[in-house]
Amino acid sequence: MRGSNDLTTESGAPVADNRNSQSAGPRGPLLLQDQHLIEKLARFNRERIPERVVHAVGSGAYGVFEVTNPDAARWTRMRMFARAGKRTEVFVRFSTFAGSRGAADTVRDPRGFAVKFYTEDGNWDLADNNTPVFFIRDPLKFPDLIHSQKTDPHSNRQEADSAWDFFSHSPEATHQFTWLFGDRGLPRSWRHMNGYGAHTFQWVNAAGERVWVKFHFKTDQGVECLAAEDAARLAGEDPRHLQHDLYRAIERGDHPSWTLEVQVMPETDAADYRIDPFDLTRVWPHRDYPPMEVGRLTLNRLPDNYFAEVEQSAFDPGHMVPGVGPSPDKMLQARLFAYGDAHRYRLGVNHTRLPVNSPRGRLLAQGVNYGRDGAMRFDDNGGRAANYEPNSFGGPVETGEPLYAGMEARGLSGSHGPDMREVDDFTQAGDLYRLMSEDEKDRLVAAIAESLSQVQRTEIGDAIVCRSLAHFRRADREYGRRVAVAVKARRGGVRTACLRAGEAATPQS
Repeated sequence: MRGSNDLTTESGAPVADNRNSQSAGPRGPLLLQDQHLIEKLARFNRERIPERVVHAVGSGAYGVFEVTNPDAARWTRMRMFARAGKRTEVFVRFSTFAGSRGAADTVRDPRGFAVKFYTEDGNWDLADNNTPVFFIRDPLKFPDLIHSQKTDPHSNRQEADSAWDFFSHSPEATHQFTWLFGDRGLPRSWRHMNGYGAHTFQWVNAAGERVWVKFHFKTDQGVECLAAEDAARLAGEDPRHLQHDLYRAIERGDHPSWTLEVQVMPETDAADYRIDPFDLTRVWPHRDYPPMEVGRLTLNRLPDNYFAEVEQSAFDPGHMVPGVGPSPDKMLQARLFAYGDAHRYRLGVNHTRLPVNSPRGRLLAQGVNYGRDGAMRFDDNGGRAANYEPNSFGGPVETGEPLYAGMEARGLSGSHGPDMREVDDFTQAGDLYRLMSEDEKDRLVAAIAESLSQVQRTEIGDAIVCRSLAHFRRADREYGRRVAVAVKARRGGVRTACLRAGEAATPQS
């Protein structure tokens, strides 16, 4: 008689022996008829799915978002913001940017901060970072950025030459590099860092009026960072330090939270604002558009299974709900395609039906849409229902109500450069540097110099260093001078005039 705890094969048959393979006698060859052995080895060979190209090292948790300020309903018809006290379930995944699975989570790197809101109108995904800007503004450069930050095809390790060479040819990255090599490039924990939507999105209210909006999750634990030497030590002693910190905190009932603030720009401001409001390398100054609190996100529950719920979680900026939509931000426009495409490759076409990715408010039962077939279709595949539309059998029909407002497009098709309303790519990087305390500036300069000085001492390497120093100098003359001095001290003898010139530059007032 079968017991409730009997081990079975994938097909449900009981397993008589899970320790000894079938063979032709005690010392004979193994038998192909041993279905349990073949199945067990075959499954083991297929346990790993392709890792994420970026953000491969991650941690996740469930929680709730609660509206604290009902004023958000003035700007958006998103029902999750309809009233104060309204709660929406969420899943959040934190991650590092460049490292492959197995890399330490304490290394200097941008951090992913992705939030999935399970709203009553479907899932809304915000794939955030812990910086309010990014390295580039045009998605055509994204594969090159990632190749420069990942392992070199020859040495199979991250190379300073590649990272800094790309930066030296990409002045728009100066702002992000200043964030990255500052203190916030080494957060003390996932709990002690902010998350930023970074992109500009649109909100549309019940009257059809549109505004542009940016999202900021401000940690209620306070921003705290690791010293460089502590981050390096932890990378060796506990490579999953940030993961363990998050799990221990939630297990002991110390539930981390973040206050969601928004910056709202009237639609008419965008045309004449002094910077391009859709440029991902720039922020909207708070003095122009003050952040306003709208709610609080709290993490209070751990996943039961890391693979099923964290590794298989998939965030897609194209997943929007009524009241929120895209903007002309070129990077966002590309991500609307790229993220979903990556998930269909990595997890399969039915990844949105996995429990962690499935909508809560609108059950994906028979007949909600006409998606059918594909690998790993684990439900009734729509049963007998028609798999086309329109049909005469009561299948789901379109609503006729757009999720968001359309955007006017004009001009000649072709490859266009950025909308450079401000003088250069360096103003906001310099502003960020000048906001730092002297101790923060010291650590920023030391971190840049430690990395930049690893570039090879050759003619090409010296050119890379010179171009990089010029970017920091254009952001702030003192900034560039201090980095040049620190790089010279680390690289030894001076091979190029740019280091001497940088050292002699006078500080900017």
